Amino acid sequence: MRDTLSKVFRTDPANPGGVSTTRLYLLRLVFVGTFLFVGTNAWKGILTHSGPWDPLHGVAFSFWAAYSTLMILGLRYPLKLVPLLLLQFFYKLVWLVAVAYPMWSSGQLRGSSASGLATIFVIAVVVDLVVVPWPYALRSYVMKGATD
Repeated sequence: MRDTLSKVFRTDPANPGGVSTTRLYLLRLVFVGTFLFVGTNAWKGILTHSGPWDPLHGVAFSFWAAYSTLMILGLRYPLKLVPLLLLQFFYKLVWLVAVAYPMWSSGQLRGSSASGLATIFVIAVVVDLVVVPWPYALRSYVMKGATD
């Protein structure tokens, strides 16, 4: 099993950035899934909203609509759009640590409006951990010099 997984996710020198074909398809799957699930809810919320927005809710829905729409570009350019997945990973991780964990540790998460969101965010963080080509991301966005 371990050998099979290592073959599937092995870097491929023929592919851009040495990322395996399987991982490129997984990236595309995450991009389209995010576009469909987040985008549908965000745009529906924006287009059907009536009255003035609470500023923070307006920012959240605007952000989700914009970032989910940009996910479409990830179908064509999966490696160039990895920073969107990094954004997704880190903002959800921050929310889990700063908001969900304190609620959970004080017994307030279960049954709250944040409970479903916390479940979705945990799943998304785990998916991002698996799908993001971390060596490529570190090489391309962290280790690369400013003039490159």
